[in-house]
Amino acid sequence: MAEKEEWWRGAVIYQIYPRSFLDSNGDGIGDLKGITQKLDYVASLGVDGVWLSPFFTSPMADFGYDVSDYQNIDPIFGTLKDFDEMIAEMHKRGLKLIIDLVLNHTSEQHPWFVESRRNRTNPKADWYVWTNPKDDGGAPNNWLSVFGGPAWQFDTRRGQYYYHQFLKEQPDLNIRNPEVQDTLLGIAKWWLDKGVDGFRLDALNHCIHDAQLRDNPPLEGFDRSMSGGRQTHPYYWQRHLYDKTQPEMIPFIKRLRKTVDQYPDRFMVAEIGDDFQIKTSVAYTDGPEMLHTAYNFALLGPNIYDPVKLRAIIEEYINEPGDSWPSWAFSNHDVKRVASRWAMNDNVDERQAKMLIALLTSLKGTSFMYQGEELGLPEADIPFESLKDPFGIFLWPEDKGRDGCRTPFPWDGARKHAGFSGGEDTWLPIPEEHLQKSVEMEEKDENSVLNFARKFLAWRKQSAIIKNGDIRFLDVQAPVLGFRRTKGDEEIYCLFNLDPKPVSLALPVDCKPFEGHGLPHTLEGKTLTLPAFGGFYGKK
Repeated sequence: MAEKEEWWRGAVIYQIYPRSFLDSNGDGIGDLKGITQKLDYVASLGVDGVWLSPFFTSPMADFGYDVSDYQNIDPIFGTLKDFDEMIAEMHKRGLKLIIDLVLNHTSEQHPWFVESRRNRTNPKADWYVWTNPKDDGGAPNNWLSVFGGPAWQFDTRRGQYYYHQFLKEQPDLNIRNPEVQDTLLGIAKWWLDKGVDGFRLDALNHCIHDAQLRDNPPLEGFDRSMSGGRQTHPYYWQRHLYDKTQPEMIPFIKRLRKTVDQYPDRFMVAEIGDDFQIKTSVAYTDGPEMLHTAYNFALLGPNIYDPVKLRAIIEEYINEPGDSWPSWAFSNHDVKRVASRWAMNDNVDERQAKMLIALLTSLKGTSFMYQGEELGLPEADIPFESLKDPFGIFLWPEDKGRDGCRTPFPWDGARKHAGFSGGEDTWLPIPEEHLQKSVEMEEKDENSVLNFARKFLAWRKQSAIIKNGDIRFLDVQAPVLGFRRTKGDEEIYCLFNLDPKPVSLALPVDCKPFEGHGLPHTLEGKTLTLPAFGGFYGKK
């Protein structure tokens, strides 16, 4: 009997940001019941599963990534009963559910931290990263917070500093402590027992720091005179050698894998943000004792939309030694929407949005598609007075943060609040330009990005090669990006025009069109013409 293929290899997973998907009770914030109501829509996309961003009890300083109770649902999202109903309905539709597991830090309001900060002798005194001030009263080293300022906060109750790599309201857990590890693994088991199909592990490489608390060195060659948002944020002036990505993380990853392997068909994907993100992604996923896969920010940047750069990133991954399965994303809740981020000459183009869906899901790996990507939604321009993201408020005006990609989902542009909520207001404003790209509008347009996404993903399911074959790049001239996918003796050739101008080229191999994907192209003899953002798939 043939060995059963692991479902997550080559899967397309749809990310839902709960606050912004559908509000079922009129409070202006999306919730679990709203997600359940729209599962037929999610299933209609042809995706294999859902990654659900945090819904745990939280004071929402960082919108759920500051957890105060790992085993309960925040009231704004609903109840555990609502969760049970949602996951049951997902499974009825053949959808897997991946939930965020935030292991690096908790909320400062979590009972563990409330106890830990009380004094230096309580049972949870060593559950967080505490250290004494320097002799002059200063912080122990030069580590910086991703969200701005020092990564150390002085606490008068203990007379010590605690470490926070993100907001000061998000103190870092001491993952070196075996008791903390055991507790976190128990939480993972609790959710697995409830039926979740796996975890997206938030900021995983941040979980363990250098035991000696050594200073990070400066980042060599960094141009500190540059202007523009995060590039001038001092966090990026350092080489992050000691504040994250430490070797002691590997044994904890193995414990995670051993725990998850007690349950059949489960899956873990790590989020990796690192100076050496490809190497770290591979290291954390290399072999059956490690994680199943990891995604990083290599394809989530603003200045890499170029066939040479894209090829270099993907080849860097596949050329790394070892047995690692990649994951890729072009958008998520932390970055500017790809329709705007990679727009040519700032011109958002639905033809490009279609091509990017095809390109993403034709790469070797597991694909993550962020809600609204299937509509070709552009980034929303949120005025300062409406910002909610603490990172955006800190970086304003050079960078507006993450609110522009988190606005409520447009279901029906003709209805109040685009059909997202029947309440008086929504937690973030809905931009006018999203109304014309609502689900209701796009479903009526046979040439819409939404209808393309549905047809393409259905077509993709026909091909085991595209889903989980190997990949090798073709030497073709820019602006075309080309590669071949292979599985056994079968091959499929994939070529994409990354430019708004048409391009003609001689096919690098003799092959016949593999039709049905929906991207425009013309083949006359061996001359392939790709119109603006066109694409071609060919079989030998």
